[in-house]
Amino acid sequence: MRDCFELRAFDAGGRIGDLRVPRAGVTVETPALLPVINPHIRTIAPAALEAEFGAEILITNGYILQKSEDLRESALSRGLHDLYDFSGAIMTDSGSFQLAEYGDIDTTTEEILRFQYDVGSDIGTPVDIPTPPDVSRERAAAELATTRERLEVAEGVDVGEMLVNAPVQGSTYTDLREDAARHAYGTSLDVFPVGAVVPLLNSYRYDDMVEVVAAAKRGLGQDAPVHLFGAGHPMMFALAVAMGCDLFDSAAYALYARDDRYLTVRGTEHLDDLAYFPCSCPVCTDHAPEEVARCDADTRERLLARHNLHVTFEELRRVKQAVRRGNLLELVDARARGHPAMLDGYRALLDHSAELERTDPATKDSFFHVSAESARRPEVLRHHDRLSRLAVEGSVLLTEGNDSDRYDATWRLVPPFGPFPRHLSDSYPFTAETPEHPGRAAYERAAEGVRALAAANPEASFTVAHWEWPESALARLPEDVRVESLADRES
Repeated sequence: MRDCFELRAFDAGGRIGDLRVPRAGVTVETPALLPVINPHIRTIAPAALEAEFGAEILITNGYILQKSEDLRESALSRGLHDLYDFSGAIMTDSGSFQLAEYGDIDTTTEEILRFQYDVGSDIGTPVDIPTPPDVSRERAAAELATTRERLEVAEGVDVGEMLVNAPVQGSTYTDLREDAARHAYGTSLDVFPVGAVVPLLNSYRYDDMVEVVAAAKRGLGQDAPVHLFGAGHPMMFALAVAMGCDLFDSAAYALYARDDRYLTVRGTEHLDDLAYFPCSCPVCTDHAPEEVARCDADTRERLLARHNLHVTFEELRRVKQAVRRGNLLELVDARARGHPAMLDGYRALLDHSAELERTDPATKDSFFHVSAESARRPEVLRHHDRLSRLAVEGSVLLTEGNDSDRYDATWRLVPPFGPFPRHLSDSYPFTAETPEHPGRAAYERAAEGVRALAAANPEASFTVAHWEWPESALARLPEDVRVESLADRES
């Protein structure tokens, strides 16, 4: 067990946790955002990140500090916390980003970890190889082997109480990602960044991002804090948290502001395209778009960066509250309606419902059926799995209508769950709020529930009484199940 990470609440694959960072003497609540601080450019001062936005942790580039004539000696003599005027936890990167961008860097894992320790970093990073998506398998495997060697080197470096990242690479090969995660988890290292996903995010490949994270999660234990390296757009937080990510780092707030771009939970807008600010953060309530546009470049950048941070931290708080309330997947569903690629990501997430179900709470406040995707949620899968364990005898009516004394037992029939004993009607998730016409996917999933119950009880006889189910759902019922239309009865 990793004694630096404790989990307190779950919803789907999302969790609320405590990451203890002993060198900083702080505990960071996860999911957490790490604003990226460029050592040479302070768009928003770290002290303001802490005081105004509540940042508990940030990330800066240890390699840039190591190679900077201006900053190296100050960092070594003063330490990062004094240099940045920040009392929370500080993570440092190793130069792997520069390695990916420029092909080479002038340091080794041992050198950079010792430097990160010497400047007072609380969480350090070895020099891994961030293999981009879609490269040849041979290259991905070879670079992964190098990363593994460097993780083993990192284990041997004495860094005292500094936590150390164990990046998980493997490109878009899910088996390599899973093996990489299993190897990383087997080390004595502490935090597990899923690396080289930025190209996927930049090209809106959220479904591929989900597959990469899912593969890494299969190789990691539940006590492994997972950092999605380079993921800082608020649009995708709910999706990534639902998949089991705990840490995010964002340079987007500053980089986008420099380009006059304005973050929202539905995407990114250019300042010139905004007649109104759709936000109530201090920046947006105190300024109109045309006022910000008239500002000088530095002021405009700071204002946009502050807004971008406000909307980013706000969304992360919203996600955490959704985990607490048990409606995280409903938030993911809402965010998925903001962009077609996000919907692809949500559907990919639901392909892993069996994995999500393992940590999804058995009881929650409510279940809202809000889309066709709701029929694939872990709660529905769990109910279908449990149907196969239930023993029934004699003749059983499965109905959307009323009881009938013509049968030995009468069960309720509610899309998308399918059949369940009537005495469970007031139990979660059968208290679900569903639309009057839930859609074909819900009816088809209900029919699959009937199949599961009938398969587990071949000696019983079943009758389905329904209100105008679509033919696609009726076709999924077992041949020996009798079907009655409640609409025909009334007519």
